[in-house]
Order: sequence, then C-alpha cells, then structure tokens
Amino acid sequence: MNYIWHIGVMIGLYVLLASSLNLVVGYTGLMSLCHAAFYGIGAYTTTLLMINTGWNFFPALIAGVMISICLSLVIGVPSLRLRGDYFVLATLGFQVIVFSILYNWTDFTNGSYGISGIPIPRFGMLKIETPAQYFWFSWVFVVIGLALICLIARSPFGRTLKAVRDDEIAAGALGKNIPLLKILAFVIAAAFAAIPGGLFAGYMRFIDPTSFTIMESIFILSIVVIGGAGNLIGPILGAVFLVVLPETLRFLHIPDEAAASLRQIIYGLMLVALMLFRPQGIKGDYKFE
Repeated sequence: MNYIWHIGVMIGLYVLLASSLNLVVGYTGLMSLCHAAFYGIGAYTTTLLMINTGWNFFPALIAGVMISICLSLVIGVPSLRLRGDYFVLATLGFQVIVFSILYNWTDFTNGSYGISGIPIPRFGMLKIETPAQYFWFSWVFVVIGLALICLIARSPFGRTLKAVRDDEIAAGALGKNIPLLKILAFVIAAAFAAIPGGLFAGYMRFIDPTSFTIMESIFILSIVVIGGAGNLIGPILGAVFLVVLPETLRFLHIPDEAAASLRQIIYGLMLVALMLFRPQGIKGDYKFE
C-alpha cells in the first residue's frame, strides 16, 4: 500500500510542476528548459535552511519560493527579450549553471554526495512521516496551487498571455507590455516550481543534484507537451500518464538497467507521434509548431 501512496505523492509533485510550466509554455508560448532548476532551488533552499538554521518546513519553503522568484528575475529580465530558439538557449544555460553550482559547490551543497537526514515536516507535535500522511499533506499544496493557477489562467492576465502567445504583434499594438507580461508569467511559474522542490526534499529526506538535471526539465516539458498545453487539464493528464507509465514496466520484469533506456525511448516515440498526428497533445488547446 505504501507503494501506491508513493506514486500518488509523485503524481502530485509533477502535476504542480507541469501546471506551473504550462503558464510559460502553453499560455505564453515560450519554450523553457530550466524548470528543474527552480525545482532544485526550492528543494535545496528548504533543505539547507532546515538543517543549518533549524527552521521549520513552512518558513523554509517560503524562503525557497522567494529565492526562486529572485533568480527567475535574474534570468527572466534579460532573456525574455529574446525570441524563439535564443530564449530556449538562455533557459538551457541557466539550467546548466544551477546544476553545476549544486554539483560542484561541495562546501555548501555537499555536491554529488547529496544531503541526507532532511527533517520531516511537522505541525507542533504531529510529524508527517508515513507515505499516506505525506500524500494528503502534499496534495493540500497541490490543490491550493492548482486553484491559484486556475484563477491566474482564467483572469484577464491569463487571457492576455494567450493573446501574446497567439499574436504578439497584435497584443503589443493594443498597448500590452509584452516583456512585462512574459516576465510575470516566468516568475509565477518559477515560484510554483519551488513548492514541489521543498515537498520532494521533505518526502525523500535525501536530495542530490541528479534529481534536477536538464533531463528532468525535459521530462517536465514532456508532461506538458504530451498531456496538452494551453489549458488546465492537459498537464494533469500528462503527469498521471508519464508517472504511472514507468511503473508499469516493473510488472513486465524488465531489468532495471534496461528499463531506464526503454522509458526514454517510449517518451521519444510518444513525442514524435504527437508532433506528427496531434500537436496539441492528449487534451491541449495549443498546437506546437
């Protein structure tokens, strides 16, 4: 039963990650490859503050969100004036920088050895320590996060982002501040990405840089592309599908060393097939071109 709870926790984390990335990819039309960087920033900030300063989980998580916001401005303000492939390369560069810092700054992050013994979240005397408890605990954050993302997407701001995505020139001609809108979408997505990072650290009680690589950013982007971008349902479907899919390979008795490669092959084939036959994904409104 703990295995089922574990899958539920991971689905929740990726639902929030994909839904936040969807604000940038699906609503604003920007292809970002650095979402795992903000995911990792949230995880490491929460962890280091809890271990080194004795902070409780909640203020440490809030600090992780604030640092993600600040760093998203550092990369967002200059790079969001770029277009197309140049913006993708800028986000890729930021992802590589963050991973390199986490991996090589051993005095601060413990490098490739990772950080273990992360304190679990607690409310007074109540500790969130079993997979079942953590499932309900994490899904409170997920539901609140999805509700906020829903409000943003359905607000005039969300509709304006879609206008920028569909016709940036026309939106600018109507007096919309295009760079500011893009920066706000990028910052909001980064803030939401830090939350699953803190939850992941508290759940696993161990983190290392390999959980926040460029491949993780590509996986999160794949969830959005396969599930469907530009609406609220697509990323949820994509997260459920892509988190559950690898687990089904366990029942086929495929060796662990082959399962990882097979999983990547399946993801690649699905992306190619969707781009050819259904560019908007399983349940998306936005077609990638």
